[in-house]
Amino acid sequence: MQEYEQKYLKNISEKENRKYLCGLLSRLVKKYREDNNKSISLISNEVELSKSTWADLEKGSKDPQFTTLWRMSEALGIKMSELMMHIEKELPENWHLTDE
Repeated sequence: MQEYEQKYLKNISEKENRKYLCGLLSRLVKKYREDNNKSISLISNEVELSKSTWADLEKGSKDPQFTTLWRMSEALGIKMSELMMHIEKELPENWHLTDE
């Protein structure tokens, strides 16, 4: 990551960090869903989530509950820990959700 981006990410608010984290999650969830060749309708139905909830999560406009993430990872065919590991790999070094 470029030095400018690291400095920028250190100086943004918790709200912006949450938005950044939800964006990472949304891209990863969408990638796994598409890799499984499943539509939002099909995969959301499999785990009894509303289609709009799944779509909002893929847009990064929702901060999902832990149990929702667990259900989504099961629908995507990956362990929750694997999902978190992929997210952590994408985060900048020394990234924190909360203000320090």
